[in-house]
Amino acid sequence: MQFKYYFCLLLIFVISACNDRTDPEPGQSGTNVEKTVTIDIGKTFQTIDGFGASDCWTANYVGRDWEANQKESIARLLFSQDINNGTPEGIGLSMWRFNLGAGTAEQGDDSGIDDKSRRAESFLNADGTYDWSRQQGQQYFLEKAREYGCGSFVMFSNSPPVHYTYNGKGFSARGARSNLKEEHYDDFAAYMANVAEYFKNNKNITFSYISPVNEPQYNWESGQEGSGWQNAEIKRLVMGLDNALSRKNLDSRILITESGDWEYLYKIKGDAARSNQITEFFSPESANYIGDLTHVELLIGGHSYWTDGNWDTMKSVRSQLGAAASAKGLKIYQTEWSMLGDHFNDKDYPGHESATPLDIALHMSKVIYHDLTTANVSSWSFWTSMDMARWDHKNRFLLIDLVPGSGIYGDISESGRHEATKSLWVLGNYSLFIRPGYQRVDLSIENPSSSFFGSAWMSPDKKRLVVVYTNMTGKSIAINLNVTGLGRHSSVKQYTTSRTKDLGENTPSGEETVIDPLSVTTFVYEF
Repeated sequence: MQFKYYFCLLLIFVISACNDRTDPEPGQSGTNVEKTVTIDIGKTFQTIDGFGASDCWTANYVGRDWEANQKESIARLLFSQDINNGTPEGIGLSMWRFNLGAGTAEQGDDSGIDDKSRRAESFLNADGTYDWSRQQGQQYFLEKAREYGCGSFVMFSNSPPVHYTYNGKGFSARGARSNLKEEHYDDFAAYMANVAEYFKNNKNITFSYISPVNEPQYNWESGQEGSGWQNAEIKRLVMGLDNALSRKNLDSRILITESGDWEYLYKIKGDAARSNQITEFFSPESANYIGDLTHVELLIGGHSYWTDGNWDTMKSVRSQLGAAASAKGLKIYQTEWSMLGDHFNDKDYPGHESATPLDIALHMSKVIYHDLTTANVSSWSFWTSMDMARWDHKNRFLLIDLVPGSGIYGDISESGRHEATKSLWVLGNYSLFIRPGYQRVDLSIENPSSSFFGSAWMSPDKKRLVVVYTNMTGKSIAINLNVTGLGRHSSVKQYTTSRTKDLGENTPSGEETVIDPLSVTTFVYEF
């Protein structure tokens, strides 16, 4: 009898816990929490420059080899800003990252990179001439991004061209040192400037930024293109690139350093010669100072990996990052994130094996929130715009799930089908509505928690207010909104991504605004 009693208590507890993360049954209101939210438009923070993703690596194969209707549909999902009858066509990315490949695709199996889909082409031939027909698929998506109204383009390099490296490969055998030969620093700088000039003159595409190194703290010994870099080596390359851009009268600016995680930017971590980069590059007394170069603005870039496992770590690291950047007057760009690693231990995340696509997307929203509101980043980019969901990775590393004709482990060059993921739509809760030039304004929530949070953004003309909430609880939340500094709004629309909705539009009736359980919801107020 006693066993049955305790068993029943346990069963009740389990059911209650499950209900905490379950959508209400159809027909039930499910609204059992009310929150007061106060927005003060007089208290402002950073201005957003864009939300983006990269074309690394599969976009080249899709854009070159897949059927026209497939790749056009993918471009629409990534870049369209249109909303037809309440249904968004896409997520309106305002920034697009173009990978300037090192030439491992031309090397084929001799590249030493076993996975064909991780090799990248290069415009540069061994004799120093250029073949502009290469990276054709990536050029397709660049042009589609421009056609759909994407206004900011970033060219980034993982490795120097293989013709310039010590080992003739796109990956490195040099450990912590750069794989770029001493005699080719100026050649590599000139190459990047030449590519930027070609696209400006022939494709009407101007690269807002050129990022010459990527995750320099890692040695990149196999598997994909990459190289380690010392801070002093980065300075030397940046100086050469600055001169090359000036000689061509190009307006492109130089983005550094795309650090492997945020901590490398603001403290000595591991190798001192590859970390503490805010101080190293933007303190005039530093031997590696580059803040006075023509094409270097007060901007630092990094990746949100490894410091994203739980709420407290996210908050602590990004608070320190924001303070360090602010002390030097720097903007911050978050240039790459996906759900890399197995360190995710937040109470709301069930682990990779049990996680649903929505669980993964909700955790991404938590990272975006802290990057935007704690670190005050001015742009935020996802890593891979499109890829195959191999090895049961689900949507951890991609926005659009690709299935080549012979399956996810087949040849990426075979045209197949694609599917938008929950990560795409959750990113769209931000990217489609928070447009370049929007400024973050103060938002405070009654009894804030790690399970319900949000941010607010004002348009430059102060006629539109965008508020994005993430509700990681199993309960609907009714919002009592107070906005100071504005009159009464004339209209409001609501866009929800949840288990059953993909940026689904709703027009709230009266003053009631209700946020679904386990959702990311965007409100657009017109004034």
